[in-house]
Amino acid sequence: MNCKTVEIPLSQAVEAIAGRFCPRERITAIRSLGSGNVNDTFLVTHRGHRPSSPAGSFVLQKLNTRVFARPELVMHNLVALGNHIQSRLASPPPELQGRRWEVPQVVRCRQDRLWVEQDGEFWRSITYIGAATTTDVILNRDHAREVGYGLGMFHSLISDLPADQLRDTLKNFHVTPAYLNRYDNVNNSRKIADPDIHSAAAFVEARRHGMDVLEAALQRGELKLRPIHGDPKINNVMIDEVSGQAVGLIDLDTVKPGLVHYDIGDCLRSCCNPAGEETDDLSIVQFDLTWCESILEGYLSVARHFLSDWDLHYLPDCIRLIPLELGLRFLTDHLEGNPYFRTERPGHNLQRAAVQFRLTESVEQELSQIRAMVHRLAGC
Repeated sequence: MNCKTVEIPLSQAVEAIAGRFCPRERITAIRSLGSGNVNDTFLVTHRGHRPSSPAGSFVLQKLNTRVFARPELVMHNLVALGNHIQSRLASPPPELQGRRWEVPQVVRCRQDRLWVEQDGEFWRSITYIGAATTTDVILNRDHAREVGYGLGMFHSLISDLPADQLRDTLKNFHVTPAYLNRYDNVNNSRKIADPDIHSAAAFVEARRHGMDVLEAALQRGELKLRPIHGDPKINNVMIDEVSGQAVGLIDLDTVKPGLVHYDIGDCLRSCCNPAGEETDDLSIVQFDLTWCESILEGYLSVARHFLSDWDLHYLPDCIRLIPLELGLRFLTDHLEGNPYFRTERPGHNLQRAAVQFRLTESVEQELSQIRAMVHRLAGC
């Protein structure tokens, strides 16, 4: 589904906030943008400074401070990331020859501040990437390769940004052992008669040992912290409407220090299950090796130069781990009463957990092929 804008009635409050970033008399339209379920996002269109100037646009967002308790840290990371990528693009890498690449930049308000706080709400503005769109599913192998290229280029451009220059905006985000600890604190499956919960709990128990595979490698010094996107799902990769090429990644609020394996695993998890994570039919859930190969081919074509042998060694592990981790998070949320993930019906998060666990099983069945694929594509 394309990420299109939809006309909405202008709210005086939103218009007033937009006026903090652009004179209200120059604003011509405010439309809702995208379908995200964390922040409220709008596209603001405005006239230029002079009547003859072309129109422009910027993205206005109200950050969800329940998710991002310290939004000023999010803004610090956006500025650091944007400045670094802009400096890299001054002398673009050969892989960008003949292509465009954009990164959302922070737009200061008229008082030269990075954000606006009003009535307990936190608002910010960023530049808009035009003539590009996103999808929720892989369309073909070329599209899959471009998704991989997009994530690889993003990682490549920030691979020399010291991780300690970024703030940790979401502590323990994608740290699987931390999610396992939380699950253990709320798990009361032995007192619940629901067979689906018992089945899910047994699935977790059978895979308990090994959930620390990436964190243990980090502690041993085999892996290292780098800047990561944090949420590189398929619908966060912008694709040029004409060329079909990846032109940038959006939704950068989760940028933080982490392991690039979290990003790779999450990208593949969201792309390589054609059934999607909302299906009710577990029999059609399967990890698609064809999509996986194309995405990894695109990714490694631009990211191979900064990846170590240990990074490559643990790539298959992250492909298995991230759907297992998400399934664990869905299961924990179900046991806690669904405080985090939005649900539409009773047992929704339990069904989501079952989908991710089935996807994990599919990856496990194909793990030897995935290892051979990584070895071949990386030229090991």
